[in-house]
Amino acid sequence: MEKQLLLKSSSYYNATDLFKTQTYPRFLSFKTPRYRRNNGGGVFLPCFSSSVPLDLAVSNKSVETRSSNNVSSMGCLADKFRHGSLSDDGLSYKEKFIVRCYEVGINKTATVETIANLLQENACNHAQSVGFSTDGFATTPTMRKLHLIWVTSRMHIEVYKYPAWGDVVEIETWCQSEGRIGTRRDWIIKDVATDAVIGRATSKWVMMNQDTRKLQKVNDEVREEYLVFCPRTPRLSFPEAGNSSLKKIPRLEDPARYSKLGLAPRRADLDMNQHVNNVTYIGWVLEVS
Repeated sequence: MEKQLLLKSSSYYNATDLFKTQTYPRFLSFKTPRYRRNNGGGVFLPCFSSSVPLDLAVSNKSVETRSSNNVSSMGCLADKFRHGSLSDDGLSYKEKFIVRCYEVGINKTATVETIANLLQENACNHAQSVGFSTDGFATTPTMRKLHLIWVTSRMHIEVYKYPAWGDVVEIETWCQSEGRIGTRRDWIIKDVATDAVIGRATSKWVMMNQDTRKLQKVNDEVREEYLVFCPRTPRLSFPEAGNSSLKKIPRLEDPARYSKLGLAPRRADLDMNQHVNNVTYIGWVLEVS
């Protein structure tokens, strides 16, 4: 059941207050959880509430079970505090975020790093909502078995209005196949108060072997595991003809002119995949620009 605490004083009541005082289950539409079957017969059962003890990923060849004593039960508890849900068709995911004081810069608006981190958090929560791994960035059962991970190879972000401290934004995300070596993920960012689109983003992710750190093609088994949650027809956050998103960036004629020495990865720059997180690179670029 949805719980809602309404504020007594309507003169101070706004979207941010509503966001702070509501708690939601994972699926805000309160519809019966859907079981989805891929072309190979695999069935994915996401973890919907704390009453579900196991998070299962079932395929024709194997059944993988994660114990509710650790990652799965923690994920279910976190679901109660997330303001996100799958779309009615299950092919995209929307989540609301409030911009916190430590996420803004000197002008009290969200920084570029904040926007990128919200996009990343939104994508990870999308993956968890359809039953993918909670111990990595959207890894499927086959990927975990083969020690494969997703890494960002390219990202294009456009922000038309930076949200301010205390603003609430809604981010919608979805993914789709992008060639034999990667996948594409897109986002649309809206201001909840006005429903205006304030930003868009797209990215390309490639698969890497966690042990050898070498790129690897997306095999058919992995592709079948995630394509069931992708739009049936291509959907782009930048549908305009001739847009510059994900176009190849030309090489610099004299890289030394644009180089800055002294930047070195810190321990705090590493993420759960044990490499420098893509958001850290954005910070480095801004630091030397």
